[in-house]
Amino acid sequence: MRPWLAVPLLAVLLAGCGIRSTQVPTDFGPAPSRVPCALSGPDISTQTSRGVPVQVFLLCSAQLVTLDRSVRIPDGTAEAARRVLVAQALLDELAETPSTPEQQAGYTTDVRGGMTVGGPRGQDPEDTLRLSTAPEDLTPAALAQIVCTFSDSAAARDDGTVVLGGPAPAPLRSYECTPEVRASPGTESPGSTAVGGS
Repeated sequence: MRPWLAVPLLAVLLAGCGIRSTQVPTDFGPAPSRVPCALSGPDISTQTSRGVPVQVFLLCSAQLVTLDRSVRIPDGTAEAARRVLVAQALLDELAETPSTPEQQAGYTTDVRGGMTVGGPRGQDPEDTLRLSTAPEDLTPAALAQIVCTFSDSAAARDDGTVVLGGPAPAPLRSYECTPEVRASPGTESPGSTAVGGS
């Protein structure tokens, strides 16, 4: 076989080695996520702020993930007042738009700004926290963020549960942050039981 005839034949053989397009649908699973839910480095705003170190739960990849924050609490604050101050500071942190690095990592929040929290009223238990928006009026994800953030802080009871209610005399409930809630905050509601109050 002459050499000049081998060149076209070789080209045809090489062309047949490629991946051919197909009209048959294929399913190789979801594309790999580019959202790591982890910051590449410490957030500058967290490093430079001074105060009590705390953690808040934000949403990322349909789960609750903790981020470090710090809140300012005046020295010498009584325990009852401290609980409310911590709760309000945490609520404000949850309502803040995540920083640019956090947004790039996929973090979001469902908690809206303007919400306030107060202490017990009337016959409420001393560890009650009353929100300006009733818990049942919050989205499941927002309630999960609040409950899990509060339960991991000085705003919680000794057993880690959180007593929440809307403006008095709305009924109170004791909420718990469970692994199921952290894994699926948009669909799993925090477990709760009724609590006597005003």
